[in-house]
Amino acid sequence: MTRRDWLRTMGSGFGMMGFSRLSAGTHFPAKAKHVIFLFLNGGPSQVDTFDPKPMLAKHHGQPMPTPNLKTERKTGSLLRSPFQFKKCGQSGIEISEIFPKLGEQIDDVCVIRSMYADRPNHEPSLFMMNCGHMMPGRPSLGAWLTYGLGTENQNLPGFVVLCPGLPVVGPQLWASAFLPAGFQGTYIPNNEREPEKLIHYIRNARLGPQEQRRQLDLLGKLNQLHLDRQGPDPQLEAGIQAMETAFRMQTEAPEVFDTRKEPEAVRARYGDTDFGRGCLMARRLVERGVRMVQIYHGNGQPWDNHDDILIHRRLAGQADPAIAALLQDLKSSGLLKETVVMIGGEFGRTPSVEVSGLVNVQNGRDHNNHGYSFLLAGGGVKGGMVYGATDDFGFKAVENPVHAHDIHATVLHLLGLDHTKLTYRYSGRDFRLTDVAGRVVREILDN
Repeated sequence: MTRRDWLRTMGSGFGMMGFSRLSAGTHFPAKAKHVIFLFLNGGPSQVDTFDPKPMLAKHHGQPMPTPNLKTERKTGSLLRSPFQFKKCGQSGIEISEIFPKLGEQIDDVCVIRSMYADRPNHEPSLFMMNCGHMMPGRPSLGAWLTYGLGTENQNLPGFVVLCPGLPVVGPQLWASAFLPAGFQGTYIPNNEREPEKLIHYIRNARLGPQEQRRQLDLLGKLNQLHLDRQGPDPQLEAGIQAMETAFRMQTEAPEVFDTRKEPEAVRARYGDTDFGRGCLMARRLVERGVRMVQIYHGNGQPWDNHDDILIHRRLAGQADPAIAALLQDLKSSGLLKETVVMIGGEFGRTPSVEVSGLVNVQNGRDHNNHGYSFLLAGGGVKGGMVYGATDDFGFKAVENPVHAHDIHATVLHLLGLDHTKLTYRYSGRDFRLTDVAGRVVREILDN
């Protein structure tokens, strides 16, 4: 058996599916090659970040003039934003004062102010934004991308997830589900600075590369005998693929995850925070051909500020310099043209104050799935524009509503994939990321 035959039959059997799809070409010419998803988990408030509402200040402390939409918990009167908004860039898009550095880059960003979700709960909304379905058991966006396009660097995973802990729901948000397991996200806890602590056991203390290679080849022969007798075994193939990837990662991963190799001035621009290091790692990974990198802002749901919306200032202080530095560096290197940057959370927050018995300080906002903001940049997205709108108080999307299915369809389109044709046969039907919905938001794309 030749090595190519062995790779086709063994764990790379499912890898060859992605390769064959890629070698056959995308559905149409692609604008982008990579995706970086900056996930502000917990639900940032649109009226305190990217969707200014003067009517909130005018009617502060008063009941909603219109019927209050259903939210998860009891809310009271309207709550004005404690933050000022200012026009930024040549486009003059109004951005909250808590994102000053991102404001400097806003001419490269499309601000979608008309997002909406189906449920005001974290779990179903997290699943929808990450996996295109409110229930667990569906492949994530990154898994679909690597299944459809493969990766450009065989020494690194095609889909990398960075989070200092775990978001709500956890690994199911980057799972491959019924897609072959080799397409799931590789989770790296980016709360460490040293590569050996970021990726445990990246180095074999006892065996060198040649000895390890002999081990893997022997295991390959044994596993092949098993497959010949028992037939295809997806779990075994996934294990083989994981071992092969881990072996190859020894040569490149320690270097790419070591942000200490960057000049001190560069590291300072991103900020010495978990999120800042994550954004810097994302840039370094994309530079080396990784298909998708997703960075969660922190453990749990940091943006879930039911008690006090002023916490948004501290969180934005961590996110703002990192996002701006990432956009700036990608643009300087030319990579922004071929990298879609997604920025946002699973839903927004109410313009009214939360008054449920669960909060200690009544200066926060409840979950709001009816309308919120989401940002896109690079990879064929028009910069310096606002798309869609919420009502006068920022509660509900009323102009050009955009769903997670539409975002997914648009991102796939930018990478040359038709969301209705990127399918996988499972349990008697063809599944896709956008289920039976989704439209490409062509109004925000460069022609």
